[in-house]
Amino acid sequence: MAVLPGVPDIPGKDGDKVQHMLAFFTLGALAAAGWRDRPAVLIFAMLAAFGGLIEIVQAIPALHADAQWGDWLADMAAAIVALATTRLILDRLPS
Repeated sequence: MAVLPGVPDIPGKDGDKVQHMLAFFTLGALAAAGWRDRPAVLIFAMLAAFGGLIEIVQAIPALHADAQWGDWLADMAAAIVALATTRLILDRLPS
């Protein structure tokens, strides 16, 4: 949905940011759980690059999307929280 032409408006003042944060929290948690042997910094870098790429693609005029760097910051904040939370939980589970 992030790069579909003419994305519908999301109700609420910050509905777009909430959706970005939910998406990247989910991606971060799944990545942290799936790649337990990878450094969290590497996973974060990949998620940050993906979020940045989404915003760059949304800047293409033909898509009629709204690229906002605040969305990218929301993506990164959610990814950090997800990575930290998931790693803490997984580290406390018995092997």
